[in-house]
Amino acid sequence: AHIDTSLIYAYAKAGMHSQLEEFISAPNVGRIQDVAERCYSEEMYVPAKIMFTSISNFARLATCLVRLGEFQAAVDAARKANSTRTWKEVNASCVEATEFRLAQICALHVIVNPDEVDELVSVYETRGHFEEVIAVFEAGLGLERAHMGVFTELGVLYSKYKEDKLMEHVKLFWSRVNVRKMLRACEDNAQWEEVVFLYLHHDEFDNAALAMIAHPTEAWEHLKFKETISKLTNTEIFYKALTFYLEHAPMQINSILETMSARVDHVRVITQMKRAGHVALVKPYLLSTQPANIKEVNDALYALYVEEEDHEALAKGVVTYDNFDQVEMAQMCEKHSLLQFRRIGAMLYKRAKKWSKSVELSKKDKVWDEAIDTAAESGDCAIAEELLHFFVEQKLNACFAATLYTCYPLLRPDVVMELSWRNGLNDFAMPFMIQTMREMTSKLDGLIAKEKAAEEAAAAEKKKAEEALASGYSADYGPADPNSMVVYGGGMGMGGGMGMGGGYGGYGGY
Repeated sequence: AHIDTSLIYAYAKAGMHSQLEEFISAPNVGRIQDVAERCYSEEMYVPAKIMFTSISNFARLATCLVRLGEFQAAVDAARKANSTRTWKEVNASCVEATEFRLAQICALHVIVNPDEVDELVSVYETRGHFEEVIAVFEAGLGLERAHMGVFTELGVLYSKYKEDKLMEHVKLFWSRVNVRKMLRACEDNAQWEEVVFLYLHHDEFDNAALAMIAHPTEAWEHLKFKETISKLTNTEIFYKALTFYLEHAPMQINSILETMSARVDHVRVITQMKRAGHVALVKPYLLSTQPANIKEVNDALYALYVEEEDHEALAKGVVTYDNFDQVEMAQMCEKHSLLQFRRIGAMLYKRAKKWSKSVELSKKDKVWDEAIDTAAESGDCAIAEELLHFFVEQKLNACFAATLYTCYPLLRPDVVMELSWRNGLNDFAMPFMIQTMREMTSKLDGLIAKEKAAEEAAAAEKKKAEEALASGYSADYGPADPNSMVVYGGGMGMGGGMGMGGGYGGYGGY
């Protein structure tokens, strides 16, 4: 065996390739594998090729063929060896030699192994062959053993080197890529439209919304954002979205608020709009929210009505939706230049039971009927009499008479009589005085009738008691004691009362 081995090496070293081939094809006991490896290490690739071929070591044969530049033969040998390591070696050599067609054949056998994908890509990338590695993975999509890594790596390569094909790729294969790796690649290369697409198709709506807010130029579309925001789980994003729309799409903010209205805190929205100074911009939202009768919404909307001088809407609103700061709104209306708003202010003061303020405001605007009605509704004698004095001073005799009629229960007759006498208004006060006298007379008559009925009842009781004594029987104590003393004249006090009552009755008759 040692002699055969030495002879084989001698043939190889001497370059006697035909004799070498003839010898090893005949029966021998030489260690051909060892000699072939020695020749390979000494860069005697031709004899090594002959020997590897003879022992069918296709893996090492492919390596030798690569060294000899016989790339097609190397690919054929690698196919027979069917080893991932061999495919990788042949592929690297073909790439180095720019034999990209053969390199692709090798690469397609490598990429079916997920663990080898990154190393294969680096072989191409380090040499700057970006188009070629993309072509390899595009061809790999059709392989029967194509796995997630193939689709993902092609997406990453598109992200780096062919951005125009990236969106089409993620739209077609979004369900077959590694989302995290794909997102990382897109974020590193600022491809925000694709980032949003991937987030949306993997139900990460919060992240999708935040990406659109952060990168509106590339990723934001109103309809897409509106659809996304309805599916959010983090409600804090709603308020970030409001700020975003104020800055980038203020005319569409009511559309987005309509989508969010069922889930947002309306008070917080109003506060945010006030802080930004754009409450008027969200008026449609306020109108749609007003049926909930929220104080902050009503306050904001009514302030807008005042600013816009829409007194009809304000008057209707304050009656329908009453949960607002009535005094604050009344103060706002009180100083308005339009009479209609000042009237609303007076009405609000009245509803807030600020009677004096309401009456004063009506007096300033010379709306006498409202002033009179408010004074009557207040139930306050002082307010009614002060208004009466005001009408006397202003010589508003008709209003004086109207006040006497409307505020009749609140006015003291002596005050009215003195005012009318001093100011020559007896004719205007006469209906009031007649009514007062009539009421006084009715009250006296009632008292007299009541007293008379009491006297008659007492007389009847006395008569009944006397009859019982006369018959010897007491209704209260049973049969009378015959030994007891009968006292007459016990009802003298009652009789005296009767006499007085009789006299009073006569005065009443008069």
